[in-house]
Amino acid sequence: MAKKFLGLGAVLAVMGLAACETVQGAGRDISTAGQVIQSESAQAQVGM
Repeated sequence: MAKKFLGLGAVLAVMGLAACETVQGAGRDISTAGQVIQSESAQAQVGM
């Protein structure tokens, strides 16, 4: 019984770390997109 809980705990830990990486990567992508939008809007304002 203890081996099952240990195995399940290990699987959940790996899945949690993978999900954390995914969320962190998504956050970086969204941040980069925001920076591009800010840059483009600043260029558009200069051109007006």
